[in-house]
Amino acid sequence: MLYIISIFSGFIGGMGIGGGTILIPILVFFFNFEQQIAQSINLLSFIPLSIVAILVHIKNKSIDLKLSLFIIIPGLIGSLFGSLLAVSLSSTYLKKIFGLFLFIMGLYQIFCKTKEN
Repeated sequence: MLYIISIFSGFIGGMGIGGGTILIPILVFFFNFEQQIAQSINLLSFIPLSIVAILVHIKNKSIDLKLSLFIIIPGLIGSLFGSLLAVSLSSTYLKKIFGLFLFIMGLYQIFCKTKEN
């Protein structure tokens, strides 16, 4: 079952949506992992998955490298503080924050206009 979930999570991640939106809830709700452990597994699995996706997107010239570097550097600082906060919070509270984030993003995707190509 984890194998199939991992394939689907990698597929979603490769599209740029974020495989953790699938992987983390499944690890927490169906396999009883603590939220911090599930998020850590997601982060570790994200490294090789993102490398493959990056190579495909670079090959297709669909990455703005200048903009990416501008986003990566402050993102590294944010990830340091975010990970320190995540390990200091209770699993229950972290789960609620993650759920709220997914809920807000879902509402945004449903109700906000998108550009037509």
